[in-house]
Amino acid sequence: MNAAAPARSGEALVTLHDIRKTYNAGLPTEAEVLHGISLQLAHGEFAALIGPSGSGKSTLLNVLGLLERASAGSYTLAGTPVQGLDDDGLTRMRRETLGFVFQFHHLLPAFSALENVTLPALARDGRITPAVRERGRSLLAAVGLAAAMERKPQQLSGGMQQRVAIARALVLQPALVLADEPTGNLDTASADEVFVLLRRMHAEVGTSFLIVTHDPRLAARCDRVVELIDGRVARDESQQVAPPAIPPAIPPAVPPAPQPAAASGAV
Repeated sequence: MNAAAPARSGEALVTLHDIRKTYNAGLPTEAEVLHGISLQLAHGEFAALIGPSGSGKSTLLNVLGLLERASAGSYTLAGTPVQGLDDDGLTRMRRETLGFVFQFHHLLPAFSALENVTLPALARDGRITPAVRERGRSLLAAVGLAAAMERKPQQLSGGMQQRVAIARALVLQPALVLADEPTGNLDTASADEVFVLLRRMHAEVGTSFLIVTHDPRLAARCDRVVELIDGRVARDESQQVAPPAIPPAIPPAVPPAPQPAAASGAV
């Protein structure tokens, strides 16, 4: 069993202890793919998760993202033990604490860039307030898309679409952004631009980032590298990288919209 690595830059945001994940439990095809993963991520970290195909990276990311439950072990996220949450509790925790950036941007083609960015607030609150819309505009400006807010995804390049996805992940200012191969579908120049943007957004908003990547060049530009091999932590190292430039200021997070008061009296 791996001993939990100490939190690197402050209080632990994520604590995993002896996490195991088994598929097809009790069947002849039973397979354990995570073998006692223990690690911590601190508030404000910018870390890479690397490893060969089949090492368990995607499974670990799904567990961290509350998309799959661990088969054994404990997971504490932002002070909350998640293994005791029901499905509704996991959904709330995911909406309030996590942001996601995927290899494929998953933008809705019928909506503009700004509308795509503000959709998480619609899922959380049931509506999009003027404050959320203004934060979306500020985020799109910060990622260099001030002139493209009303364009549909099909009117944007691949790199621009991924910039929209980054703004969408940050619109509710989550404590942790999980990025699964965020540059894997881009050419080298666009991939570099997107990665620099992730670093700049991290420096500005202070959100923790965990980036899954196969690209050793990108991993070398992260503050910490966690390597998985055969479902186990094989390496966990901090490294010194040059600080990124700071982007334009981003407004504070928008709190959940107040829900309308229930009408009094019998209906």
